[in-house]
Amino acid sequence: MNRAALDALPLLPFFLPASGGQRYCLLHLPPPGQAARGGILYVHPFAEELNKSRHVAAAQARAFAAAGYSVLQIDLFGCGDSSGDFGEARWDIWHNDLHLACAWLAQRVDGPLSVWGLRLGALLALDFASRAPLPLARLLLWQPELDGRRSIDRFLRLRLASHMLAGASQEAPGQARAALAEGEPVEVAGYLLAPELAQAIDGVNASTLLPCVPVYWLDYRAAEQKDAWSPPLLARQWRKRGAAVHVASFDDGPFWHSGELLACPQLLYATRELCRDWLDEERPAP
Repeated sequence: MNRAALDALPLLPFFLPASGGQRYCLLHLPPPGQAARGGILYVHPFAEELNKSRHVAAAQARAFAAAGYSVLQIDLFGCGDSSGDFGEARWDIWHNDLHLACAWLAQRVDGPLSVWGLRLGALLALDFASRAPLPLARLLLWQPELDGRRSIDRFLRLRLASHMLAGASQEAPGQARAALAEGEPVEVAGYLLAPELAQAIDGVNASTLLPCVPVYWLDYRAAEQKDAWSPPLLARQWRKRGAAVHVASFDDGPFWHSGELLACPQLLYATRELCRDWLDEERPAP
């Protein structure tokens, strides 16, 4: 399907009533007359990475819709155009948002339900799948964050960088961590990080989460690492423990924090090839 046809696929923006207000959603629908093959819920990444990755996520959502899947993109509580401020966001609230979105999809779409996450959204998807009340068919992970604490540490380093660029007095290493430990919120690049959210993310590590559904994992590989790239260690460990894990790489660039909009055709192509067993339009729905 060409670009013009993809852009013409049905798209429904709406607000989903939820605890604490509403969640902004975009529903990408298959072409009219095409049989439903299932639903896919997209879990966006953390903070500003949400905005920087919207265009790539939308392109992939349209590709899924063209293959017959209804794709729901939801802005989690305190993020994007949903109710609440980022400083009010909590990991458990985000879990509830995913449960609400999955239930909404399951009631309206025939076929299996999958969850697709990017970066910290992929770690949230893994955590959610480990205790999801609804049956899931598979997980699609784009460049997943694997260690919540390391993810927060990297986020806090943005605070140090912004202070240096602004010419402000340099903050002592660990000062933001100390403030969070004392129950104080910390502002990072315009986002107010609550200690409750940081603590919850700190406690999530993918190595403790063994997926019980097939996992399709896309991992970024820099061009200079092309010859040395191999499947992530955790993916190999999951396989040894009996999980079905399919891994591929892409090297378009780290679009989730790029200063320019990257089209990422290699990522979209790699996703199509990796997920061919359930995306192939000539095959019956799983």
